[in-house]
Amino acid sequence: MIKYAPFCEKQVNYLKRCYDNWLNVAEGGKRAGKNVLNIMAWCEILETHPDKLHLASGVSVASAKLNIIDSNGFGVKHWFKGRCREGMYQQREALYIYTRTGEKVILISGGGKEGDERYIKGNTYGSAYVTEANECCKTFVKETFDRTLSSADRKIFIDLNPKAPNNWFYVEILELHLGNALKHADYGLNYEHFTLLDNFSFTVAKIKEILITYDKHSIWYKRDILGLRQNAEGVIYDMFADDNLYNDGEGVNYDLWYERYYALDYGTTNPCVFLEIIKQDGKYYLENEYYYDSKAKSRQKDDAEYADDLLKFIDGKRYTSVIVDPSAASFKVAARKKGIKIRDADNEVLDGIRLVSSLFALKLLKVNRKCINIIKEIAGYIWDAKAAERGDEKPIKVGDHACDALRYFCKTIIRVIRG
Repeated sequence: MIKYAPFCEKQVNYLKRCYDNWLNVAEGGKRAGKNVLNIMAWCEILETHPDKLHLASGVSVASAKLNIIDSNGFGVKHWFKGRCREGMYQQREALYIYTRTGEKVILISGGGKEGDERYIKGNTYGSAYVTEANECCKTFVKETFDRTLSSADRKIFIDLNPKAPNNWFYVEILELHLGNALKHADYGLNYEHFTLLDNFSFTVAKIKEILITYDKHSIWYKRDILGLRQNAEGVIYDMFADDNLYNDGEGVNYDLWYERYYALDYGTTNPCVFLEIIKQDGKYYLENEYYYDSKAKSRQKDDAEYADDLLKFIDGKRYTSVIVDPSAASFKVAARKKGIKIRDADNEVLDGIRLVSSLFALKLLKVNRKCINIIKEIAGYIWDAKAAERGDEKPIKVGDHACDALRYFCKTIIRVIRG
């Protein structure tokens, strides 16, 4: 049996309202319990729902499985433990559950890309759960709404992590239903906002540990902790300061044990960047850089030449791996032929930027002052204002090659900061 932490009054009231409302939206900060609440309510409703076919979806099938079906021990398959099995339904991944009113089938689908809606067409779903809906493709989310219109007891569950205020989900979907709920008392919208402080599974000590890992002036703190919708704007690494810099002799103690890595953003017509990064005592020191701009040098190098340059940059030193942009296929072949230990980078942009920001804010990531190119890039690394106006979030993709290499390293090797 699943053991839940005590629920706060706000959570209890949201759960109660799920039974009487067709659209249930839980928005707010990370680790706020939104997902667990929706799963609990959905599973209770599935027990007696008159329809057989239901839908669990997210940005990808993997995301839907992770957030809804498993959910770290609180997902649908744990609620129905001993009463469910994984399988296929019409060539789609599915979870078969055995409820108090018979067998139900939950189709599992990804909805992050244009065209993903074709995978859910042709069916009527009694209920649907879309996790992180504002990161999904809007045609998929709108199709989900349409596919539940004929339900005998229409139920849609949605959880949201805050994005920019003009994100398409707020503008085209949530605002419509919030407006209708104001006009019609029995419209059927159940909306609530949650934060980390609503989650009683965290102790005060644990919350303090988590808060330390955030810069309280950053977009990530306002979103992840306060649960506020914030535009990504201005300088991306605005927390980067003089105390993130060091001189030769002030950083790594070479008499003590340390790990060495190399990170690479590969370019032929664009600049090619190598970074040397050393880990010691829980901190990361960007010791050295290689920066070759073929346009400035008036000569373009090929894969083999860059592989030779990387070997010279490594200079026979002991290292763990070279983290490389996964799209640099031909260079990786050339490098491996020369015995270089290559590892594909995790190229998730926003989470990578978030991680680098936190490391800078905590002073766990430091840059040698002689690395003038990356220092220059960090100062000029800004959000794309035009994309922000559309509700999209991405950096300006000009002069960001060293920043990309640093992000590859952090997202691939460090991954998360443990609070």
